[in-house]
Amino acid sequence: MAGGSTTGESGGQTVAEVIIDELARRGVDLVFGVPGTSSLGIIDAVRKHPDVRFIQVRHEENAAMAASAYNKLTGRVAVCVTIAGPGATNLATGLYDAKEDHASVLSLNGQVEVQYMGPGGFQEIDQDAFFRPITVFNNTIHDRTKAVKLVDAALRHAVVKRGVAQLSVPNNIQKETLDPACCPREGPPPLPGIAPPESEMQRAVDAIERARRPVIIAGWGARTAAESVTALADRISAPILTTFRAKGVVPEEHPWHLGILGSVGSGYARKQAESADLLLVFGVGFSAQTRVPEEVPMVQVDLDPIKLGRNADSVLLWGDCARVVPDILGRVRERRDDTRREEVAHQKEAWKAQREEEADPEAVPVRPPYIMKVLSEILPDDAVISIDVGENGWWFGRNYMMKRGQAFVMSGYLATMGFGLPGAIAAKLAYPERPAVCITGDGGFGMAMAEFLTAVKYDLPLVAIVLNNHELGMIRVEQKMEHYPNFGTELHNPDFAVYARACGGAGYRVERPADLPLAIREALAAGVPAVVDVETDPKRF
Repeated sequence: MAGGSTTGESGGQTVAEVIIDELARRGVDLVFGVPGTSSLGIIDAVRKHPDVRFIQVRHEENAAMAASAYNKLTGRVAVCVTIAGPGATNLATGLYDAKEDHASVLSLNGQVEVQYMGPGGFQEIDQDAFFRPITVFNNTIHDRTKAVKLVDAALRHAVVKRGVAQLSVPNNIQKETLDPACCPREGPPPLPGIAPPESEMQRAVDAIERARRPVIIAGWGARTAAESVTALADRISAPILTTFRAKGVVPEEHPWHLGILGSVGSGYARKQAESADLLLVFGVGFSAQTRVPEEVPMVQVDLDPIKLGRNADSVLLWGDCARVVPDILGRVRERRDDTRREEVAHQKEAWKAQREEEADPEAVPVRPPYIMKVLSEILPDDAVISIDVGENGWWFGRNYMMKRGQAFVMSGYLATMGFGLPGAIAAKLAYPERPAVCITGDGGFGMAMAEFLTAVKYDLPLVAIVLNNHELGMIRVEQKMEHYPNFGTELHNPDFAVYARACGGAGYRVERPADLPLAIREALAAGVPAVVDVETDPKRF
């Protein structure tokens, strides 16, 4: 057990203290939240525990987004805590992000006293009903003796089912005393390292041996098998494409890596996928934005069996990429295809030249491709990057070149604006010694900008790069594509650099391309949370 347990003022432990002790025993040490009337017992238990850290956010949605980002980056469970009613409902967007991206999160919420009063009750909602569509486990602790068992069950479900678990704790139950020695406990959840049967492995190897133009598509689920993926590409002379969420899983400089398959990727990646005679699909979620050509025969590897079987010609390997891909690598014969290697090298060079041409270093306002080029050159090799949703994310996926050792996190399937800043806070808490960078737009930053105060309060020296085009740029483009007049996208913004300084951080405003590199370097070296407010062009090209 980590550290020591907490003890209530009367000498015995309260239910809330037992819950927080059990979470700490299970390795949970980070809680994001907002205190309030119906969660006072839980908050006080967090206060007392020596091994659990509380991060007070300014909006509950951001508590849930930060907890989701923390799990995506580390694989560890974080908790979000709030009150009954409005606090609980405010969590919904962040928790839906975790649900859609299969991030393990525990939502621990206060609740009014056990007896519901019905219409007219203060801050009273049916939280079990409210959270049911979002969660893989959802319950209310009505009986104090079941508290430990329900906490264990919630964590087990969150980890094994890779989703959101929710526990509501009525205010009066939190304060009752409980001897944890009389509470039954569950064992730890099983490890996810499952592997398919031998017969299916052999079918996969046979399919790979027969293929003349195999292509590897690596998704987020392949992040634990990156070295095996690149070694397999070398062994069978196969180009590697990634999904957007898996950007950086394979080093972008790798000779077989052709970038992202999907709306932010290159035409060369699309051409390789559609001309393949076999797709090796590792941990891919089949997003509509990725547009995997599902008519091509596949060898699929995934922990989620629902994702398997995209066409009748698929070989289905239900298992963990970390186990299955190295096994495939050890079974297939090496074959060298110099013609194909040259083809991929030519396509990589052409795609690089196109991005270089887009990054006009003279254009004013500063163009997003140039911003991504400068960031690619300056951000350290160990940077952890959190991106927002919108034009900024589009340009990041297309034009930013990740280095070996960098990591990034995003709101994948829900694609919710406002994720970037709480994601960067989670990144800095997860990896205090590494630079944490948020790449966001003025729209996304505006949704979450109060959390810059959170970064200042807890001394989290992250850097927020704000692509400020005074517009919801992605919506402007979508209106144009669908032949609507531009309407409702203009944004009235403050000077974000001045705002950052008013909060106690550092602020830099960039209006000319030549000023951008120095501003980024100074922000990284500031030692306090910093904003680089960059005037950009709302037109893509």
